[in-house]
Amino acid sequence: MRPRSLALAAALAVLPLTAVSLGVGTAQAAPTPNASARVALPQTVTPAVARSHKQGDVPADRRISVAVSLKLRNTAELDRFLSAVGTPGTAEFGHYLTPAQFTERFGPTQADVDQVRAFLTAQGLKVDSVSANRQVVNATGSTSAVAAAFGTHESTYSDPQQGDRSFFANDAAASVPAALAGVVEGVSGLNDHTVRTTRIAKPEASTPHATPSGIGPAGYDGAYRLNQLGADGTGSTVALWEFDGYKSTNLTTYDSQFGLSGPAVSTVSVDGANYDAKPGDGQGEVELDSEIVRGVAPKATQLVYEAPNTDQGEIDMAAKIVADNRVSVISISWGSCEPDTTAASMTAVNNSFKQAAAQGISIFSASGDDGSRDCTRSTSGSTVKAVDFPASSPYNTGVGGTNLKVSGTTYSSESAWSTAGGGVSTQFAKPTWQTGTNVTGTMRTVPDISSNADPASGFAIYTQGSTAAGWQVYGGTSAAAPLWSGFAALYNQKAKAASKPVLGEVNPKLYTVANSSSYATSLHDVTSGSNQDFAARTGYDQVTGWGTPIADGLANALLGTGGTTPPPTGGCTAGQLLGNPGFETGTAAPWTTSTGVVDNSASEAAHSGSWKAWMNGYGSAHTDTVSQSVAVPAGCKAAFSFWLHVDTAETGTTAYDKLTLSVNGTSVATYSNLDKSTGYVQKTVDLSAYAGQTVTVKFTGVEDASLQTSFVIDDTALTVS
Repeated sequence: MRPRSLALAAALAVLPLTAVSLGVGTAQAAPTPNASARVALPQTVTPAVARSHKQGDVPADRRISVAVSLKLRNTAELDRFLSAVGTPGTAEFGHYLTPAQFTERFGPTQADVDQVRAFLTAQGLKVDSVSANRQVVNATGSTSAVAAAFGTHESTYSDPQQGDRSFFANDAAASVPAALAGVVEGVSGLNDHTVRTTRIAKPEASTPHATPSGIGPAGYDGAYRLNQLGADGTGSTVALWEFDGYKSTNLTTYDSQFGLSGPAVSTVSVDGANYDAKPGDGQGEVELDSEIVRGVAPKATQLVYEAPNTDQGEIDMAAKIVADNRVSVISISWGSCEPDTTAASMTAVNNSFKQAAAQGISIFSASGDDGSRDCTRSTSGSTVKAVDFPASSPYNTGVGGTNLKVSGTTYSSESAWSTAGGGVSTQFAKPTWQTGTNVTGTMRTVPDISSNADPASGFAIYTQGSTAAGWQVYGGTSAAAPLWSGFAALYNQKAKAASKPVLGEVNPKLYTVANSSSYATSLHDVTSGSNQDFAARTGYDQVTGWGTPIADGLANALLGTGGTTPPPTGGCTAGQLLGNPGFETGTAAPWTTSTGVVDNSASEAAHSGSWKAWMNGYGSAHTDTVSQSVAVPAGCKAAFSFWLHVDTAETGTTAYDKLTLSVNGTSVATYSNLDKSTGYVQKTVDLSAYAGQTVTVKFTGVEDASLQTSFVIDDTALTVS
């Protein structure tokens, strides 16, 4: 390897740098990746292809719009932060990030975006937009250009399970140049098959009528004690996640009927979509969502985000909501079954959901209205056990359905709704917080909670009928999700008044309450009824989750004024203690390092992200150090881990150049040029013996007078449990 000064100069010649970052000169164009060596992007083919009949080729000049999703950085540190920001007692509890802070710490870099943009442009595609969080690059081009860019072939198909519906799709997995494999998460828009459907259910022969029937705001607010919180949603903003539009006159008719007033509902267009002038079949969904939120939290501000009903539309809506930084709650009543949706698209949306959690945004998603077989009305069919996305995302609170019985405005009883969505995800692993459920397995289960959804006990909604607007009775988990979103708006108002953080990511807190002595006073445990494959039972189940809200008791428990929580195992709060563990801030702090060690040049790749600690590599006598001090809590098990890449010009069996890891001055591990490898290897050292002490972990790299050895360190962690 060249001396560091020469290596850095060479790296600068190929890296995309701006005049601002250099301080002099003019902006340099990003390099165009070599498209000859390619890497496949798994799970980018819609499952419908395997069950459909190919009809022919998509015309070469047809315009296709694609969304290229970019990978998040420092994901281990992001997971640690998300755990800490929602855990009372940690230094980061409630200190949520702004969109700019999230992007700086965890989002794709501008260099990543420039690299993708350069590639797309070179392939003849037009880059239309880049999301504000840099996670999505949208582009359009002809079928032939898209196929060449992503190594695909686009065909037309007919789907026999949907009445021979015609769609286009890529026949095989998309690919990108190998140089982009570390940057690109996936590509969406290569098919137009999967669309999101509403989670509305109506009584049979439901027709609009002149006066309301079904449960109105007084009924559900009273039954669930939402009216006991002493809040009206003032200061809270709820985003409604929609693929259709609404008529504001219908919303004001609802308000007038029930004596409600609050900020006017407004529309936020995504990708140019705005259905309000001519709403489609989903109008009832949008108006149901808005009217239920209004009935629970009348003074909350409502923003209706409207997007095209496509993979790209959903990805762009998720990215826009979190980047806009205007809401603290998202209500989602549209979805598709996991087996019908490409995993690449779900991952892209889920990355924005992670950002929502980091920013303190609560998300409630309908679990579906087809029971434990969510694909009943879609391609995969009624025999497949499946759950609904986005409800299956670990960063969403999946909301199931019940049949609610009331006496006036007082709660009487509840049973599970027979077609409430629920089951086991095939896409997302079981999160660490999903405990106490008595459900075995390694995958996430849905739902988390529930509320009234059976159309037999449905809600009075004013919306468009077949011929005119009027009062109808609606149910479905589409009604349950906005009810819980309204609760979150009320809670956030109370939390602000009590100088407490907003609700934020709900599930870790919810499961803590459910496993505490506050459970019985916070949630109605629904123990009767079932969907196709799961029965309601005491405690958690895959039809109703933990149950339905006792709103005032739940708010008190979440605010920390009710009940007790079982102490953590061993009296230790699990977490990762190091600051700047992946060196991605671009500075050393809180590490102490010798000059030039924290580095983002291309000569040595990072394990993840762009930055790492590059020690030695000069080919001359040189010593580098990297150290950080941290307190290890008493009663904890502790482990220090890091990823190490040893790159050397030395040969033979003699250890000429050495890297020593010491803890409080005592050597605990030594590596040398003999540990050379083609990539990174993870190393771990047990530090449990240092519990209750402040420790200094220190790397010392010593290089002799000839032949370079580089010790490259990244993604460190000091984990306690």
